[in-house]
Amino acid sequence: MPSMTPPSAPALDQVFMALADPTRRAILAMLLEDDMAVTDVAAPFSMSLAAISKHLGVLVEAGLISQEKRGRLKWCKLEPDALRDASVWMQAFGQFEPIHLDAFERFLAQELGASEP
Repeated sequence: MPSMTPPSAPALDQVFMALADPTRRAILAMLLEDDMAVTDVAAPFSMSLAAISKHLGVLVEAGLISQEKRGRLKWCKLEPDALRDASVWMQAFGQFEPIHLDAFERFLAQELGASEP
């Protein structure tokens, strides 16, 4: 087995915490198509623009998206390379391939819930 340097635990934790939320996964799926203005990202969701902005902030902190101001609008862009470390880490567990994301989400929720005081 080739040796590999494990990704930074805090960075990997941020990616998995960002992916644990279904709204954030939906946002990432939307951004697969093209860059979008924040208001367009928010449109299909039944939550406030402030709530969507918090979700976007989590995705930015995890490095999964970037944001830039274009004129009067803030645009969101998918950063696909950000998933590389998480993908490499998951591929190390070959016996679990293909990874079922719903089961993985339940696993993460259980792990995160167990670590809270």
